Amino acid sequence: MKTTPPSRRSPASARRTALAAGAVAVVLLAAACSGSDAGADADAAGKAADGRMRIALITHGAEGDAFWERVRAGADAAAAKDHIDLTYASDPDAAAQADLVRDAVRDRVDGIAVTLAKPEAMRAVVAEARSAKIPVVGLNSGIDAWKSDGLLEYYGQDESVAGRAVGDKLDSLKAKHTLCVIHEQGNVALEARCAGVKKTFDGRTDILYVDGTDIPALTAAVTSRLRQDPTVDEVVANGAQFALASVKAVKAAGSRADVSTFDLNADLVKAVRSGDVRFAVDQQPYLQGYLAVDGLWLYRTNGNLSGGGTAPVLTGPAFVTKENAAEVAKYAAGGTR
Repeated sequence: MKTTPPSRRSPASARRTALAAGAVAVVLLAAACSGSDAGADADAAGKAADGRMRIALITHGAEGDAFWERVRAGADAAAAKDHIDLTYASDPDAAAQADLVRDAVRDRVDGIAVTLAKPEAMRAVVAEARSAKIPVVGLNSGIDAWKSDGLLEYYGQDESVAGRAVGDKLDSLKAKHTLCVIHEQGNVALEARCAGVKKTFDGRTDILYVDGTDIPALTAAVTSRLRQDPTVDEVVANGAQFALASVKAVKAAGSRADVSTFDLNADLVKAVRSGDVRFAVDQQPYLQGYLAVDGLWLYRTNGNLSGGGTAPVLTGPAFVTKENAAEVAKYAAGGTR
C-alpha cells in the first residue's frame, strides 16, 4: 500500500511524483454509475501502473488532528488488505477541499471517499466526478446530503440521533444548563449534534462558537463564558482535544460544571476513567475510514452497494463511560479508537 504524507498534499501532486519516478500511466476505463452494471465493468476498472486500484480519501480534517489520524488509520488498513494505492489529502477550508476533489477527478482515480462537512461546497465537484464515471462515497459528515449530492454510499454517525441521545443522557444525570461548544461554525455535523442535544434535553442549552484551530483561544472563550454564567453545569464539547481544553477552562473559571463530549482519543479515555470527563460519544472514526475505502473496492470489484445504496451505514453513537472505558482504552492505545 502506498500513501502520501499527512495533510494538504493533493492527489494530483502525488501522481506527478509517481510519474517522475518512472511509473507508467494506464488508461482508465469507465466505471459503472449504478450498482446494476458495476460488476460488469469491474474487470475494466482503471489501475495504477503496478496493477493496483487507486483511491483518494479527501477530508475536511485539520493537520495534526488525532480524530482524522484514526480515520486515516482505518483507511490505510483497508487499503493494505485490498492492495489499493491510497492517497490521502485534507483541508478544513471547504473551497480548498473541493479543489482537492477536483485534483482527484483530473487524476482519474478509480474512486473517491469524501466528507461533506459543508455539502453545498462539494456538490459541483461530486457532479464532476460522476460525469467522469468515478464512484464517490461519503463518510463522517453529510448524512442528510449524501444521496441528494449523488454519492453511492455513506459511512458515519447520524449526528442528530447522537445529539438527542446525549440530551437524554444529560437528563438522566440531572444536568440543568448545558453549554454546547461548536469549534467550526457552519459544519453541518456539529450543528446537528448541538441541535439534537437541545431537542431532547429538558434543561437550557446554549451554543458557544469558538475557533477549533486555536486551542488557547478556545480555552479562554469557554473560561470566560463559565465565569459570566455560573449556572452552566455541563459543557458539551465536539472533539476530544476540545473536551480536554474545556476541563482546563472549568478549573480556570472556578466552575462546578461537568464536561462531556462527542468523539475520543487515548487521552480522552484516560480523562473518562479519572472522572475529569463524564462520558464520550464514540462515532468510531477508524471504522469510517476502513469502510469507505473497502466499500469502494467492493463496488469496483463486485458491484456491491453498502446499505443498498439507499441507507447510510451507521458507525455510532456508542457511549464510553467510566464503566466501560478500561475496555476501550486497550484499542485507544493502539490508535484505532
